[in-house]
Amino acid sequence: MNGLHARLLAAHDGNDRAALVALYTEAAEAAPDAEAAGFFLTQAYVYALDLGHPAAPALHARLAAQGREA
Repeated sequence: MNGLHARLLAAHDGNDRAALVALYTEAAEAAPDAEAAGFFLTQAYVYALDLGHPAAPALHARLAAQGREA
């Protein structure tokens, strides 16, 4: 996950929100457990909402399916 971590830091440094959506989604898929996956997926969703990214509805559906919606 070191390469992914470096890409996430670079996207944050460059304020590349579209990349952050993709990278946090990738991190969720590579996460070692459900808690970490949920955290990364939530980050992807927040950036997707902020950006008006077309992935936002699918990310929301994934979070809801995981029971992460109150």
